Amino acid sequence: MNIQIFGTKKNSDARKAERWFKERRIRAQFIDLLDKGISKGELRNVAAACGGLDALIDPDCRDRDALALVTYLAPSQKEDAILEHPQVLRQPIVRNGKKAAVGYAPDAYAAWQRED
Repeated sequence: MNIQIFGTKKNSDARKAERWFKERRIRAQFIDLLDKGISKGELRNVAAACGGLDALIDPDCRDRDALALVTYLAPSQKEDAILEHPQVLRQPIVRNGKKAAVGYAPDAYAAWQRED
């Protein structure tokens, strides 16, 4: 398994996901969204695996201005706005190759573990 966890250290769900993999001795790479961000290709792969860009947006994010900007943009501009304002993404985003899960989803992680 090639696990990448995108989130912030302050987010409790991101910490729970990281701990889930550590407890099972599965190597996972943690990437801070605010520090390094997510690349355009990774964002497209995650969106394709999870049901589109709208499924990645957190309606309860703290930055209401960025959320309003991203929510009401045309679909062609939404991707660039999300890359500029990664704080509007639901956390954690966990990737396993082409598969992805958004939010804390231990059932999805366990399914990946059974497949390998």
